[in-house]
Amino acid sequence: MLTIDLAESPQDRAAVFVIRGAVFVAEQRVPVAEEWDSCDLTADHLLARAGGVPVGTGRLVTEGERGVLGRLAVLPEARGTGAGAALVRAVEDRARNLGLSAVELHAQTHALGFYERLGYTARGEEFLDAGIPHLDMHKFLT
Repeated sequence: MLTIDLAESPQDRAAVFVIRGAVFVAEQRVPVAEEWDSCDLTADHLLARAGGVPVGTGRLVTEGERGVLGRLAVLPEARGTGAGAALVRAVEDRARNLGLSAVELHAQTHALGFYERLGYTARGEEFLDAGIPHLDMHKFLT
């Protein structure tokens, strides 16, 4: 059973950063200095657990009337289970609860189809972030 909650305790926050370290730093070779940033201090972090074990995370940064979904990471053993989509929906629900009108994100280009299936639209030109091709995407919340 998959559960998703705000990561509020020190243990939950530690799990968030362990997952991000495993996915972004170890697997994708993102430099540590680029993975963690000042937004981590004020963002809402969500933690997905399968059978009580942490398997994924995502964060929501509030910028005015919009939210920015970022740092979505799912451990390899939980990929393909729906955990990623559930995390995106949980971030959107959190954004709605905060009264935000839209969610934006920077998608790695290999994940465009994933986000498009969840209602996101790409815009602008491809750019590099940590050496990985990305596109801006957005979704209006209803």
